[in-house]
Amino acid sequence: MGETAAKLRLVFEAMARQRGVYLFDEFDAIGSQRAATNDVGEIRRVLNSFLQLLEDEESTSLVIGATNHVEMLDHALFRRFDDVIRYENPDARHAIEMIQNYLAPFALEELDWQTLGALAEGMSFAEIRRACEDAAKDMVMEDRPHLVTADLVLALQERYNSLHHSAQSSQS
Repeated sequence: MGETAAKLRLVFEAMARQRGVYLFDEFDAIGSQRAATNDVGEIRRVLNSFLQLLEDEESTSLVIGATNHVEMLDHALFRRFDDVIRYENPDARHAIEMIQNYLAPFALEELDWQTLGALAEGMSFAEIRRACEDAAKDMVMEDRPHLVTADLVLALQERYNSLHHSAQSSQS
């Protein structure tokens, strides 16, 4: 058994001893489809081990798998989990609310909320948060008293471009 599968076994043994909530974040790292073309066999062994451990698991613990790439998960995983909860990326209205919440501690010039909402629509919650953080950092580093729409437009565009550039690179 490989090192990753052995560590998974330790986690499942802990579940048997200690009731709790066990979160497997970035779940696609161990739950990728077994037919993936870039698999060298280790991923398949890890997934098979996880599936078997989950099948044999009888504790009252809660097991959660979280991913941003549900399309990459092996279909056998869905039969082992009781529920699948999807969180869609925010629409423009929710994106505006998020930006307002993140930036509440900062002095803001009158912002063009419609433009910001349109730019942020469809981005993940994490990407919107990072764009807000980037804009705020730029304001502080440039010793400016408040954020302006252009700060956020630039930060959102940079996040969007880096997200789509890395997605295109991984498809090549």
